[in-house]
Amino acid sequence: MRLGSLRPLLPLAPALVFLGVFFVQPLARMVALSFGAADGPFAHYVRAVESPVYLKVLGMTFQTALGVTLICVLLGVPTAWFLAGLRGRLGTVLVVAVILPFLTSILIRTYAWMAILGRNGVVNQVLLATGLTSAPLPLIHNTFGVYVGMVHVLLPFMVLPVYSVMTGIDPTLFRAAQSLGATPARTLRTVVLPLSLPGIASGALLVFLIAIGFYITPALLGGVGDVMISNLIEVQVIELLNWGFASALAFVLLLATVVIMLLFDRVLGLDRLTV
Repeated sequence: MRLGSLRPLLPLAPALVFLGVFFVQPLARMVALSFGAADGPFAHYVRAVESPVYLKVLGMTFQTALGVTLICVLLGVPTAWFLAGLRGRLGTVLVVAVILPFLTSILIRTYAWMAILGRNGVVNQVLLATGLTSAPLPLIHNTFGVYVGMVHVLLPFMVLPVYSVMTGIDPTLFRAAQSLGATPARTLRTVVLPLSLPGIASGALLVFLIAIGFYITPALLGGVGDVMISNLIEVQVIELLNWGFASALAFVLLLATVVIMLLFDRVLGLDRLTV
């Protein structure tokens, strides 16, 4: 009877083995390394908490992730509503255009922004040629460059979930709102947004979780004050060879992420994301 009860789980066995080998085992090893300091099991965590540098970088990481998420929400929701209202070939082409960046690596897109926003980049050349500025503007190696690069990479993760929800909304609701005198802005505020909350919440959570682990874009487009926790972990692993402290920083980031997801579940409910 026990074997019979486990039989429905047999198709999941390959996936469970894969997760166990390539996810659970490395995670367990990381946790073990974080508690393996020579001067005590919690030495790495005490160092991370007592040093203001690491706490500041951790706060900057979540601040940047939150800011990027808000910008993606402000840009992604109207874009998804516009795409959901299109029909025919034009709508298909524009949706493909949103998906198309996934075919290019993040590294290549970040280098492209360096060429566009650099001191001798396209934007500064246009500004200088038109006389709008007398000197090149500092558009990279600062917070502005980080936000531009991260929003460009993460915006599709916001648009697609909201678009999938908006396309399922009954279009007669829009016509009913218009027949009652609602403007497009009021229709968006009173009809579209309440019905699109599951897609907006899932997109925002997805963007935020990806943003807090960003490494390439802040490293190439950011400055000294835009270091994120992933950059510090890279320094500990590659340059200082301090795997234990790097594991502790990674585990702290993981715990902070889990706490945020629990708060999100308590406030909005993760089950609403599938409604």
